[in-house]
Amino acid sequence: MNKVDILLGLQWGDEGKGKVVDVLTPNYDVIARFQGGPNAGHSLEFNNIKHVLHTIPSGVFHPGCINVIGNGVVIDPIILAEEIHSLEKLGVNLKKTLKISKKAHLILPSHRELDAASEAAKGKGKIGSTLKGIGPTYMDKTGRNGLRVGDILLDNFKEKYNFLKNKHKEILRQYNYQSDIEKHEDEWFKGIDLIREYELIDSEYEINSCLEQGKKILAEGAQGSLLDIDFGSYPFVTSSNTICAGACTGLGISPHKVGEVFGIFKAYCTRVGSGPFPTELHDETGEKIRKIGAEFGATTGRPRRCGWLDLVALKYAVMINGVTQLIMTKSDVLSPFETIKVAVAYKVNGKETDRLPFDISIPVEPIYKEFKGWKTDISGFKSFDDLPDELLAYIRFIEKETGVPIKIISVGPNRDETIVSD
Repeated sequence: MNKVDILLGLQWGDEGKGKVVDVLTPNYDVIARFQGGPNAGHSLEFNNIKHVLHTIPSGVFHPGCINVIGNGVVIDPIILAEEIHSLEKLGVNLKKTLKISKKAHLILPSHRELDAASEAAKGKGKIGSTLKGIGPTYMDKTGRNGLRVGDILLDNFKEKYNFLKNKHKEILRQYNYQSDIEKHEDEWFKGIDLIREYELIDSEYEINSCLEQGKKILAEGAQGSLLDIDFGSYPFVTSSNTICAGACTGLGISPHKVGEVFGIFKAYCTRVGSGPFPTELHDETGEKIRKIGAEFGATTGRPRRCGWLDLVALKYAVMINGVTQLIMTKSDVLSPFETIKVAVAYKVNGKETDRLPFDISIPVEPIYKEFKGWKTDISGFKSFDDLPDELLAYIRFIEKETGVPIKIISVGPNRDETIVSD
């Protein structure tokens, strides 16, 4: 029986998952999203078109591929409808290829209002939420109050919706937050009507049945491992399990059905929003990385904070995910630099450690190893053999430290600017 391969980010998100899934999709029959929601922004570029996906899996541009929105995902019907319409304009027919889990939870307009009210109440302690209603939706899920996609098929769906909306209004009153939930309701219910037109599935049966039929499945993660609700830089994290184990609960597969685990990381680090970032650069170098790498959030448009590669955090992410293959993106962005640094350890309270502390919000001083830059435009390269010695040295060092081979290198944003190891 085939196993489910898993692809996920090993940093704070924005590692380039969308592009890599698009590149790998020809090898798979099914691409399945297993967690997160429209706070994701998976960018794909080809044929001079850039497209950003928020909820729909990144295999949609391959007509023969089935795309599943799994039970671990939270769905905003308004944003999903916008995505569907924009893909239709590009000639993508989703009616035959998109399937949605009945157990996926719905983001209500009032969830977005709660998100904004909660973030405003935190003041200087803001976590940097995308304000998409993700956190409140997952809170309702674990609080056993949520609405699921399967509920839209019930006769009393509107009644269940109003009950939850009124509950949210009570909470918003406690925040003393002025909300206007009703102005979004017409558009939200139009999105619900559109979802009813698609195949709504018991995704756990669907995924396991596909495996029994010998089909190849790739589980697509969103955000990054360092934003995991349990193992990320809490409380500056997302509301779901972004790590490998999240694919089991987010799709309904057992751990022994997990195959390859592809871990994606940038050749440097970025982070959007608040939270600790030990290798962050507050200087011209950081600004140069941001400019060359076009480091602005695909979902929010916010400028990303930039810094050197953090091997302490990367090795931690490799460990908790059981990564079997590494994929390095944006190595081309570092091409102009004379010297490149990598954090190989931290100094915490005067002591050196190679472990991620319980709370990296405390003063953490990175200990760096320097590498000679490759000073070569690598964007047109097609083989590992073409790569400059300095970049190969950088790659080999990361492989040695993590104990995992780097199998794919991204040397540009386009689909064809990708080097795959033999």
